[in-house]
Amino acid sequence: MSDEHPELSGYEPQDADRPLRSRRVVAIMRMVVVLGLVALIVPGILTSVQIATTTATNTCRVAVLHYYPYASGSDARFELSGPGGFGWQCYAVDRNERQIYVIPLGIIPSAPRAPDTSIPA
Repeated sequence: MSDEHPELSGYEPQDADRPLRSRRVVAIMRMVVVLGLVALIVPGILTSVQIATTTATNTCRVAVLHYYPYASGSDARFELSGPGGFGWQCYAVDRNERQIYVIPLGIIPSAPRAPDTSIPA
């Protein structure tokens, strides 16, 4: 019995060469951590993509109605090297299914802005 530390009486230290946890337990713990991180990150990415797609579609629809009022539809898509560069691009679709480039929407599309209706002084 140790006189200095009575709480350690009866303690037998383990072999220092043997790891605290087995390889199998460490592998399972790593898999659980990776799955947890994926479960936290993937929904955020999917939500961001869905919001950007909806915003780009609505903004493109407004731009097509403004610049090409007789177009039969609009198409917003993300392009790596489109006419407006990297990001969302807006196209008007006419009656013959031809697509006409309208405006670039950027990497992060913004909501359409209302026209300025103030009277200049």
